Amino acid sequence: MFIGIDIGGTFTDIVLLDPKRGVMELLKVSSTPGRLEEGVINGLRELGEQIGLQFSKIERIVHGPTVATNALLEGKWAPTALITTAGFRDVLEIGRQNRPRIYDLFVERPRPIVPRDLRFEVPERLDYQGKVLKPLDEGAVARVAEELIKQGVKSVAVSLLFSYANPEHERRIAELLRERLKVIPITLSSEVLPEFREYERTVTTVINAALRPVIGGYLERLEEGTGGLGLRRGWQIMQSNAGITGSRGAEAQPVKLVLSGPAAGVVGAKAIGERAGFTNLITLDMGGTSCDVSLIRDGRVTITTEGEVGGYPIKVPMVDIHTIGAGGGSIAWIDKGGALRVGPESAGADPGPVCYGRGGREPTVTDAHLVLGRLDPKTPLGGLEELDLEGAKKAISERIAKPLGLSLEEAAQGILAVVEANMERAIRVISVERGHDPRDFVLLAFGGAGPLHGAGLASALGIPKVLIPGVAG
Repeated sequence: MFIGIDIGGTFTDIVLLDPKRGVMELLKVSSTPGRLEEGVINGLRELGEQIGLQFSKIERIVHGPTVATNALLEGKWAPTALITTAGFRDVLEIGRQNRPRIYDLFVERPRPIVPRDLRFEVPERLDYQGKVLKPLDEGAVARVAEELIKQGVKSVAVSLLFSYANPEHERRIAELLRERLKVIPITLSSEVLPEFREYERTVTTVINAALRPVIGGYLERLEEGTGGLGLRRGWQIMQSNAGITGSRGAEAQPVKLVLSGPAAGVVGAKAIGERAGFTNLITLDMGGTSCDVSLIRDGRVTITTEGEVGGYPIKVPMVDIHTIGAGGGSIAWIDKGGALRVGPESAGADPGPVCYGRGGREPTVTDAHLVLGRLDPKTPLGGLEELDLEGAKKAISERIAKPLGLSLEEAAQGILAVVEANMERAIRVISVERGHDPRDFVLLAFGGAGPLHGAGLASALGIPKVLIPGVAG
């Protein structure tokens, strides 16, 4: 028997598959922001109670965690220091001079993951071939180590100039630090990304270092909690390149996990498409918080090493996915100019859409679907026995319909039209802007909210067919 677990911003999904008996069990529970492992543990416990499952019989458990993604996007990483070649302390701030919006005079760049007072220089220098031009000053490393202890850092990144050609100085720094810092994890750029391009290599290394305590703590709590259920098998963790790794590999290089959940969705979509006889697919994975779109051409998933998450360049192999803030929980609002907007802010799992009856007040995409009759209020959803239709109507009426002079139904339809326009643009980014005609593809819509928008998007883009899995969300 196998178990697959995916954590979304709103729900955590657990799937049990028993190929020998041809049985599949599904469970959807609310995610637990801040302590995501609790949602997983509670869900597994509930599944076990429902079907009398003996967890000791589980052969494999695969997990696509969103912990790394959330920590990076929300800035909730561990206090991290950077050690680099003398004179290159500010590489993280200088970055590249490319501008995503060339005429925007007020471009906001993402804040450096390591603040300047935790970036340290050590005298040393290699040339581009790895030849030592200036030996490493080990005394300087020792002084930095003492400062790191005083500052209370939880992780250290080491990224030296041209270390991909000769990693000896980085390795020696790691040896000296481990003698003094003991259990603090140390990440070397020569191990994470032994390639040229100093800025991208340093950013990738720093992200890895900043996420190590976060992922390590999460997996430790997860394994401890599930061990109490009798689950003894090692966890297999999805990576952004659609591969898998063990817990130790995930703890050592969490930068490879930042798109693990969406990557798993693309791989699953590819398998479903092949069984249905389609090799050209546009995948639409719309959950409660975000929408991930990707393109599969001739049965091949597109892999890139030029990825970017939260404005940070990450040069590790990952499935080419374009993500926008459009989900079932995306909040509808009116901007200062009186225009209807949807997202990127989401109501998430707590309080969630108004119709969940958990205290949410802002109308969402899910509320709009409910008002228009596209969702049955009597159908249980993720632990909810019934959806609050009247609450959804009231929220849309008071916050959208009346201010815009629309009827309730017009306002709800407007919310869906806006969010679909956002998703249409996202699909054009991964298709039209890269030389692919959407009309040559099949749209595979999945996720909790994806199938509700499949037909509308296909119509807008001229896509001839929409494929929806039997258990889409």
